[in-house]
Amino acid sequence: MPSPVGHAIAGVSIHLLTARDRRDLVSLRHAAVAVAAAVAPDLDLLLRFVDGRNHHQGASHSITCALLAGGAVALAARAAGWPRALGLGIAAGAGWGSHLLLDYFGRDTHPPIGIPLLWPFSGGYFKSPWALFLDIGRTLDWHTVRHDALAVTWETLLMLPILLAAWWWRWRRREG
Repeated sequence: MPSPVGHAIAGVSIHLLTARDRRDLVSLRHAAVAVAAAVAPDLDLLLRFVDGRNHHQGASHSITCALLAGGAVALAARAAGWPRALGLGIAAGAGWGSHLLLDYFGRDTHPPIGIPLLWPFSGGYFKSPWALFLDIGRTLDWHTVRHDALAVTWETLLMLPILLAAWWWRWRRREG
């Protein structure tokens, strides 16, 4: 599964792709929502500190949660009186969805293998047969740190062309 670095790069790409115009493009709020949503599904890792169990790759890694996150952000932004609340909701939902897409193409070595993409409608876990991203270790021994550095370098090399393509597309649209 990709690291927070790969997910954050995807979030910046989502920000560029969902910005309607220059106002959204330069909005720190819009960028922060997209990047935070792209990283947020992995916050389930912190639940281990609550009860000692592995909650990773649970319901937060589903399309249902991506839709709920987008809706919740749109509603909260509207309630707060923020402009372009729907756009923020779309950025959040798309950012969350990018996390699912990257994890689907990740090498998964921590059970459960795959992600519950269709939760709660299916109990199945889904994983691409072709892993594009290396797994990320969860210990601080030298072997794992070295492997994780290689994994982060690899995912950065894979994600930067996507970020550059999003930037190029945005630049070509000229109104943004």
